[in-house]
Amino acid sequence: MKEVSFFTTIEGLSLIDADKTYKLENPVHTWQAIEQIKQTLCESGSSYALVYTGCTDLQLAQNAVFRMVQVATDTNAALLYSDYFQIKAGKKELVPTLDYSMGSVRDDFNIGELVLVSAKALADLVWEPYEYSAWYNLRLQLSQFGAVVHLNEALYTICETDLRQSGEKQFDYVNPKNREAQKEKELAFSRYLKSIGALLLPINKTIDFAEDNFKYEASVVIPVKNRVRTIADAVKSALNQKTKFDYSILVVDNFSDDGTSEIVADFAKNNANVFHIRPQNEGLNIGGCWNLAVADENCGKFAIQLDSDDLYQDGNTLQRIVDGFYSQNCAMLIGSYTMTDFDLNPIPPGLIDHAEWTEENGHNNALRINGLGAPRAFYTPVLRTIKFPNTNYGEDYAVGLRISRSYKIGRIFDSLYLCRRWTGNSDAALSIEAVNRNNSYKDKLREIEIRARIQKNKKS
Repeated sequence: MKEVSFFTTIEGLSLIDADKTYKLENPVHTWQAIEQIKQTLCESGSSYALVYTGCTDLQLAQNAVFRMVQVATDTNAALLYSDYFQIKAGKKELVPTLDYSMGSVRDDFNIGELVLVSAKALADLVWEPYEYSAWYNLRLQLSQFGAVVHLNEALYTICETDLRQSGEKQFDYVNPKNREAQKEKELAFSRYLKSIGALLLPINKTIDFAEDNFKYEASVVIPVKNRVRTIADAVKSALNQKTKFDYSILVVDNFSDDGTSEIVADFAKNNANVFHIRPQNEGLNIGGCWNLAVADENCGKFAIQLDSDDLYQDGNTLQRIVDGFYSQNCAMLIGSYTMTDFDLNPIPPGLIDHAEWTEENGHNNALRINGLGAPRAFYTPVLRTIKFPNTNYGEDYAVGLRISRSYKIGRIFDSLYLCRRWTGNSDAALSIEAVNRNNSYKDKLREIEIRARIQKNKKS
């Protein structure tokens, strides 16, 4: 297939149905590697570059390259990728990748390790000397020049060398070791947002906290369903807060049937500021439970997260959060947390502080990363207006993006919260299908928000 040139970083690896094989002299994420691909295509006259970014042997399915070129030609694709198989710990499994959309802008969006790039689209790219982000920048720019096509056929097999569980991989973007790379990716992403008209200026909208129609200054909100093992610890953690103000604890018990309800009812009976809220129907997810709590007459001026698995770092957490609202004049405030096992021993990656957040650009970069941090706290009047989507995943991210479009988000970079990972924790080790389902939803949230910001900029 003479219109294809194959590029790889592996010495001696070649494809029989590609015209030529070229070894990249630099890692694919660097601008030097992308420039080499561009120049080689120009000299060879190939219509497509087939790039393998992996570091193990590559096994192609029958007619894989022919199929990729055929579909890319039919769809006029600027970039084409497919599903694939991976061999992990001796087991072969299918890795279905997701369709590409306007919201597929996170830098860890999985396009696999074998992709086809149009030489024509590549020639039109605007180059920046990125040392970590050239491959990410390539994808963002190609999405503006033509279609990014997902072929949901498994066309190759690789060996997976990263054997970590999903619950650990998802925090790579906050690992201090990756800080320089993340800064560069933020720059590339901000330039992309500007080019499509979605970049927002710093938010300077002020908030008047003078409303006095609240019984409590703050509320701890704990949605729970069947957490008999952990709910008592969570409520005790909230009760142990030392504050200069009155606060309530709103436990939304979503039809628990394992003994959780009885524990919560006992706390409410013996503590005047603990309220046991029972939904009237069974159609609520975590987001719906939050909406129920925030609308309750006993909800305070500030609504502060505490998941039923987790604990506050110490007795000063609520006071620090409320003080932060007033000092930073924000509609949402996010702290930092420490990952622990069930016995509160720190586990990798340890402190999650989201130090990448800046007051000037955090609200833009929030669209690139896959989470905003914890504990999350909200100015209740704003939250009552925006509301959570009624989902069990990503509901907090959706609200955070929406708030950051119009209001300032404050940060506390010290650990305020202990996030416990244990065998019953739903986020510790997710299947590929579950990870895809979660990522697909957040990508949709990003698409909605990007479109909304483009409209906002057009009106301003």
